[in-house]
Amino acid sequence: MALPLPYSPGAGAPNGDRCPGRPPAAAIPRSLRPWERSTPGPVEQPIFTTRAHVFQIDPNTKKNWMPASKQAVTVSYFYDVTRNSYRIISVDGAKVIINSTITPNMTFTKTSQKFGQWADSRANTVFGLGFSSEQQLTKFAEKFQEVKEAAKIAKDKTQEKIETSSDHSQESGRETPSSTQASSVNGTDDEKASHTGPANTHLKSENDKLKIALTQSAANVKKWEIELQTLRESNARLTTALQESAASVEQWKRQFSICRDENDRLRNKIDELEEQCSEINREKEKNTQLKRRIEELEAELREKETELKDLRKQSEIIPQLMSECEYVSEKLEAAERDNQNLEDKVRSLKTDIEESKYRQRHLKVELKSFLEVLDGKIDDLHDFRRGLSKLGTDN
Repeated sequence: MALPLPYSPGAGAPNGDRCPGRPPAAAIPRSLRPWERSTPGPVEQPIFTTRAHVFQIDPNTKKNWMPASKQAVTVSYFYDVTRNSYRIISVDGAKVIINSTITPNMTFTKTSQKFGQWADSRANTVFGLGFSSEQQLTKFAEKFQEVKEAAKIAKDKTQEKIETSSDHSQESGRETPSSTQASSVNGTDDEKASHTGPANTHLKSENDKLKIALTQSAANVKKWEIELQTLRESNARLTTALQESAASVEQWKRQFSICRDENDRLRNKIDELEEQCSEINREKEKNTQLKRRIEELEAELREKETELKDLRKQSEIIPQLMSECEYVSEKLEAAERDNQNLEDKVRSLKTDIEESKYRQRHLKVELKSFLEVLDGKIDDLHDFRRGLSKLGTDN
């Protein structure tokens, strides 16, 4: 939006500073002094409006910010037609919290992505504005720069008018007394009356425009309040959902910790079972060695039986070998003793074999029962792993 260009030669500084084209402040009623009003008058036009949280610097510490409004309020740039000046005005209810006239030496500073400030030496304070977005802050800063440039142009043109008027006053001052100068500057009553009618018409038109702008601003304020209420309700719903999600996450964390402890316990049990399986394998190796030893003893026993058969065959020819009977008898007795010893050994070996077979059968029964228990535990472990996988998928 283009800013209106200054054109009035009678612009002056606020606070009643005197300048050519305006009589002293004491000579004008306070109700007709637009430069002393804190709220926009009928000759001021709104050129930009936004909403922000207003702050003022703490006058004691000059460091801390003090909130001037409890919530976001309307902050507007106003252009004064009669004075060619620009003001930032914000009203919270019936309280004026910002009434700052823009001067060329002012600077608006962005201190964060959503906060900006400027110093007003006339008000002896620093104003701060907190916006809801960075775009609003950028637009306000750009408008501040435009208004600052326009105020500088207005000041330059006013200075030129003052210097021109001062030159004319000095030339006429050589011929007329000082009282005549004051009269020519301030104007006569007839001259003032001649300008009263057009001024009132202009003021009425500006007043109508201001009323329309205020009506639109009120409608926008209602719309923004409805949107703000909707956003607050949505924020409350989102906060509730977030809390519920946090509670669910904590519950899942506890369940996951329990499952992890159970998994560790089962892993320890599996390690114990594997160790037991290794012991069973060692017993199997011992049984294999015993089997090999039994086979060796059986082979030796067969050899002895074969030798005994040979000896018995030889004993059948004893009648024919009477001469050698005693010798054969002794040999036979020795063989029988050896046979007895061998029979004792065979009986002992058979006893050992029976004991080994019995132990083997007992170990097979224990191994079978252990394998059945192990298969049941492994099935339980597979079921538990499938449950964990399903739980992870659902999560």
